Amino acid sequence: MNTFLIDYTLHLADNALIIGHRNSEWCGHGPVLEQDIAISNIALDAIGQARNFYQYAASLSGNGATEDSLAYLRDVIDYKNLLITEIPNGDWAQTTLRQFLFSAYQYYFYQQLEKSADEQLAAIAAKSLKEVTYHLRWSSEWVIRLGDGTAESRDRMIKAVTEIWNYTGELFIPAAYETALATKGIAVDLSVIQPLWQQKVSDVFAEATIELPEKSFAQQGGKKGIHTEQLGYILAEMQFLQRAYPGAEW
Repeated sequence: MNTFLIDYTLHLADNALIIGHRNSEWCGHGPVLEQDIAISNIALDAIGQARNFYQYAASLSGNGATEDSLAYLRDVIDYKNLLITEIPNGDWAQTTLRQFLFSAYQYYFYQQLEKSADEQLAAIAAKSLKEVTYHLRWSSEWVIRLGDGTAESRDRMIKAVTEIWNYTGELFIPAAYETALATKGIAVDLSVIQPLWQQKVSDVFAEATIELPEKSFAQQGGKKGIHTEQLGYILAEMQFLQRAYPGAEW
């Protein structure tokens, strides 16, 4: 059971770290200063969530593991993040849509994780939920603004939906460690939050005048360490300093 708990905690940490890193790539490149700061702060929130989960995973793992070693010294196959978190930023429409779809998932996910039988996971979820509530509001406003905006912004949002939608199915396909822990009241039962996510997405898409895609093929594998080539590029950049200068600290 301890192995399942470690894997689950790393899954949550990896989700937050990778999407946090992706959003950080916008720093200095946002469309306007206010939104540049907003996306950078969302990135910082996600990385802060990742730190909390990594610290807990390190305490469970022992063997000298630290939040830094778990973030910077594991290989691609060891990462358990959802594929949606690692896909390229694309343009502003793709980034904000990805954030909306993922934040809607996290919002309902953390609401359930607050009830976890694991007190540490519940505490991290309670803190994270406050941040994700803002992420969801911010990203949903952008989806509506672009979808119901100019002809070009609408076209870009429709293209973003086409690029991203197939990655949403994985959100609700449980890995073995999720299923095992859910029976113990530790992990979130994904079937509980799926209809809530679907309703939220449906409501926002309707306001954005964007057609909700029909059920499609679900890209999956991230929870088990099977990733797109993009994660390798992310880790090559993110892990370079620690691997080149082991033990380096600010």
